[in-house]
Amino acid sequence: MKYILRCTVCKVEYSSRHSYQTCGSCSGNLEVVYTEKPKFGKGNGEDFWEYEFLLPEARYRHRELGGTKLIKSKDDERLHFKLEIENPTKSFKDRGSVVEIAKAKEYGYETIVCASTGNMAYSLSYYAKLEGMNAKIFIGGSASKHKLRNIRELHDADVERVDGDFNKALDCAYRYSKRHKAFLSGDYCYRKEGQKTLAYEITDQLREVSHVIIPVGNATLLSGFFKGLSEMRKAGKIRRLPKIVAVQARKCSPLVKAFDRNGEVRYEKPMTSADAIAVGYPTFGNEAVKMLRSSGGMAVAVSEAEMKKEQKKFLSDYGLVAEMASVATIAAARKIKFKKDDIAVAVISGGNV
Repeated sequence: MKYILRCTVCKVEYSSRHSYQTCGSCSGNLEVVYTEKPKFGKGNGEDFWEYEFLLPEARYRHRELGGTKLIKSKDDERLHFKLEIENPTKSFKDRGSVVEIAKAKEYGYETIVCASTGNMAYSLSYYAKLEGMNAKIFIGGSASKHKLRNIRELHDADVERVDGDFNKALDCAYRYSKRHKAFLSGDYCYRKEGQKTLAYEITDQLREVSHVIIPVGNATLLSGFFKGLSEMRKAGKIRRLPKIVAVQARKCSPLVKAFDRNGEVRYEKPMTSADAIAVGYPTFGNEAVKMLRSSGGMAVAVSEAEMKKEQKKFLSDYGLVAEMASVATIAAARKIKFKKDDIAVAVISGGNV
C-alpha cells in the first residue's frame, strides 16, 4: 500500500522516499501511515504473502516464510500454539526482516546495521546475504555464543560484541549507521509492518480468539500485532480485539512493572537467561502498556525455572525445540484463569537454541 512516514514524537511527516527509520528533526521513531484504505480478503492464514497488499509498497522477492502452523495444546483444549519456529531462521523475526531488507534494497543501501540479542541478527543477516548485501551486527555481552558463531559463519555477517546490554548495542548501531551510511535496521517501523501479519494469520486460522500471549523484548511484535488487529477491526474484519498478554522474564520485566504500577517504563538491567527477551528498556514499551490496557489485557512475569520446565515439556510433548523466551508464553498461560469458552493462542516465537 502507498504510505507516508510520521514521527511518533514531533509528528513531522516524510514521504516513503525517506530512507531512514528515525526522524531527521528529533531522532524519534517513525510510523508507517497508509494513505489508502486497507482491503481485507478471505484469507486462510496459510501464506504470509496473502497479505502482501497490506504491507508497504516494495519489491518483495523472498517468499518462503509465514503461514506457520497453529496446533492445540495437549494440556488444555482452549489453548493453541502458533509455531513461529517454522520460519526460515526459526523465529518470527523473518516477518519483519523481509520488509526491512526490501526497503533497504529499494533505497540503494549496500550495508544494513542492527543491534540484536541474537534472533534478529540471525534473520537480518540471512536475508541480507540473499540480496548480496553486507550486514554489520552489534550484540550485547549476554548473547548466546552459538548464535554469534552461526551469524558469522553461516550468514557472513560482521559481528561486534559490545561491553554492555542490548541498549548499549542499540546506541552503537545508530552511530554506525550515521558514520557509514548503512541502513539502520531492527525494531523500527518497517519491522512492525511485517510482524503485524501474525495478527492476520492467527485471526484467519482461528476465529473469535479471546487471548493472544506474546513474549516481550522490545515489544515490537506486540505493537505490530496490535496495529494489525486495529486495522482489521476498523475494516470490519473482526468485531473485537482479543486480550493481549505480554510476557517477560521475572529477571528482566520493565514492561510488567510499568503495567502493574500504571506508570512509565524504566530501565532494568537484564539478568535473565532467556536472551531473546533480555531487553532492559523496550523501544515500544510505553506504547505497549497502553495497548495492553486498550485490549483489556495484562502483563505477566515468569521465572527462569518455569521457562526451563516448559522448554523440556514442550520438547517431550511435541518433539519441538523452542527457546526459553518462546515457552515463556506457555508458562504465562498456566497463570491465567481462562473461562470455559475462551480460545487462547500462545506465540512460540523462536527455536534458535
